[in-house]
Amino acid sequence: MSQHDKNHTTNKETFPLPESPSSVGSIQSDTLNHEFRSEYRVDSSSTKSHYQQMSSALQLMQQGIKQQKAGEFHSAMEYLQESLNILQAIDDIQKQAQVLLALALVSYNIADYAGTISYSQQCLSLTQNKPDSMIRMQAFSHLGNAYRHLNEYEQAIKFLEQSLQITKKSRDQQSQVAALNNLGLVYKAMGNFAKAIDYQQQSLQILQELQDNWGQEQVLKNLGNAFYALEDYPTAIAYYEQCVKIALSLKNHRSACQVLKNLGNACYALGNFTEAITHYEERLQLARLLQDKRSEEQCLSSLGITCEAISNYRQAIAYYEQRLLLARSIKDRRCEEQSLASLRVACYAIGDYAKAMEYE
Repeated sequence: MSQHDKNHTTNKETFPLPESPSSVGSIQSDTLNHEFRSEYRVDSSSTKSHYQQMSSALQLMQQGIKQQKAGEFHSAMEYLQESLNILQAIDDIQKQAQVLLALALVSYNIADYAGTISYSQQCLSLTQNKPDSMIRMQAFSHLGNAYRHLNEYEQAIKFLEQSLQITKKSRDQQSQVAALNNLGLVYKAMGNFAKAIDYQQQSLQILQELQDNWGQEQVLKNLGNAFYALEDYPTAIAYYEQCVKIALSLKNHRSACQVLKNLGNACYALGNFTEAITHYEERLQLARLLQDKRSEEQCLSSLGITCEAISNYRQAIAYYEQRLLLARSIKDRRCEEQSLASLRVACYAIGDYAKAMEYE
């Protein structure tokens, strides 16, 4: 950690939309028994029956979805594109829209936002006769999230608002949570933290009614980050503390480790050094449990800095020495040099010049 840098990033802030069971078809993915070939094309004059072509398309679609969930995005794109080719040949509009939606999500996963927009718009053009359908709601959501990443915030808001309206009409609370949270992220990106907080608090209220702890953990983290950015550290701390409590109850140690860093930094910013040390120590234990050497190194640095802030130089030296050993074990030269510099400063502070020379 730099000396209590206020910039921090929350991973996976964007809420995924709930899956629609109808979107994957009825044929199990393990029935796919041919090797996919990207050059394969449907011949309209083929003797294959309509049912056989539909069966092939659904198998390819489900295999594509399976690959997407496994993070094999290139393979997913190939399976889904082939499924789309077949569905276009047999003119199945409904299934085409579902595959286009899946292609939009894969494009989003690989940060191909232009692709996300293109596939989503094609999906919308096929579903104009179903203005309030869930598939249109998801397409609007993908469009909004893609435009947010492209910094086209007005477009993002327009599409996410349309997504939100459909969720309200359908009384789909889980999807409403996603729309509200994602709108909050757009306003946060615009620097309109008050609006971002309003949307995320609405999202949190629904999640609490649903008793959805996983969702609450994510939104509490986002709210903490928003108040942290506003330098409203007491409120940020309140949200972070709730987030950590839920994360630990869910045994989501990696998320708790991340939020404890922000929690410690917020306490440090307020001059609550004892509390900051407590949170950094908690994070250190989790980092070691997770065998996360980088987080462990950051914790030891934070603990050393905070101990120096309260003039507890001997304890700071103990933390810096642990950091030095860790830096050498992971062969991080930059971290090793920082640790040696910190040790020299702390030794000079207590007048132990001989020991300071050992760290030259």
